[in-house]
Amino acid sequence: MLHYSPNIPVAIIEAKDNTHSVGSGMQQALGYAEILDIPFVFSSNGDAFLFHDRTGLSSKTETELHLNGFPSPEILWKRYCAYKNIENDKLPLVTQDYHTAISGKTPRYYQRITINRTLEAIAGGQDRILLVMTTGTGKTYTAFQIIWRLWKSRTKKRILF
Repeated sequence: MLHYSPNIPVAIIEAKDNTHSVGSGMQQALGYAEILDIPFVFSSNGDAFLFHDRTGLSSKTETELHLNGFPSPEILWKRYCAYKNIENDKLPLVTQDYHTAISGKTPRYYQRITINRTLEAIAGGQDRILLVMTTGTGKTYTAFQIIWRLWKSRTKKRILF
């Protein structure tokens, strides 16, 4: 996975050796991208890249790229922001780091998706959000991370949990 910052993945790359075609890992990578809520997918055999844009914002869904044509982090981040409708004034909230515990605990993939989508919704103007998670999935941890990021980014001063 390629991350813009910790816990904000923007792309996934599936690599095969050059006895395979450039796109032979694409279906596998698309499956991962769907599960992990990642908009941009790359497949490579070491000779080139096949880029798949899951956002629907590009004129072409798939494009073959030369090795030196790989998009820069800035380009991927701009596309990500366009896809998620993240405006510049909302970047402090969306890019606010997660709380990192001394234990090194990090969110599970579904917690990360929930946290990021919730903050993107708040950045988009939603003030009331209901999260439903089953027993044992880390509701308190997820809520804490959302509250932490809202507080640290100074987006909200009062939060009812």
